[in-house]
Amino acid sequence: MGLPQTTEFIKLDRKGPVLHVWLNKPDMRNALVAGMGDELYATFDALKTMADVRVVVLRGAGGTFCAGGDIKGFAAASKPLAPGERDTLKEANRRGGALFQLIDEARQATIVVVEGAAMGGGFGMACLGDITLATADAQLAMTEVMIGVVPAQISPFVVRRIGLTAARRFGVSGARLNGEQARDVGIVTEVAANNTELEMLIEKHVAQILKCSPGAVAITKALMHRVAQGGVGMDALLDRAAEDFVAAVRSEEGREGTRAFVEKRKPDWATQGG
Repeated sequence: MGLPQTTEFIKLDRKGPVLHVWLNKPDMRNALVAGMGDELYATFDALKTMADVRVVVLRGAGGTFCAGGDIKGFAAASKPLAPGERDTLKEANRRGGALFQLIDEARQATIVVVEGAAMGGGFGMACLGDITLATADAQLAMTEVMIGVVPAQISPFVVRRIGLTAARRFGVSGARLNGEQARDVGIVTEVAANNTELEMLIEKHVAQILKCSPGAVAITKALMHRVAQGGVGMDALLDRAAEDFVAAVRSEEGREGTRAFVEKRKPDWATQGG
């Protein structure tokens, strides 16, 4: 299974080991309508088996990251259900959560780039990046409660990203944060003063990631997710971590990386990746 060949709501631009995924409905402020969610899901589902893609850069076309969910769709589906009627609104909302989880757990290093607005679901996606970059004038908010709905599928990811206290503050108020404020609470990694600086930050982080073993990156992310999810005792976590470690050391990448260190040269993935 490969990447989608044709898309209507997103744009895929692959440059070697780096895949740029653009939310590409600027006339809709890149709102997460059903078609966009489906295309994003198909893309990140395909990436689960694409070890040759090492970095994913997720951003929005037209100077806006994502205005959030499809409010018109919510309004159209707001009437009470008839007895026995299928609840398509609930199903759609749950699919949104599955998409966020898929992005969050991608084997690739994921860079989320926030320009303009990141509202509702866009706020949630900003919390999914291994690295999240933003312009200083970006605006981020959990706006759901301001229109009488709930940040249902994004809340687990927001709480895990910034903690319960901060998540409660933004979840109950709908208050907006600019890029620097989002950095201060832990959503954003670095802030760019302008678009030129933003492009430089993206290039800097991509170049740094490409120095790293793609297999080790994938295993490290999975290990950290197991820790964050809880419910597993420390002994079990450390046992699994030891298994991950020895598997990595004895893998082809591990042997190459340790040999390269001893021989004082770059490992092959660093020279191949740029």
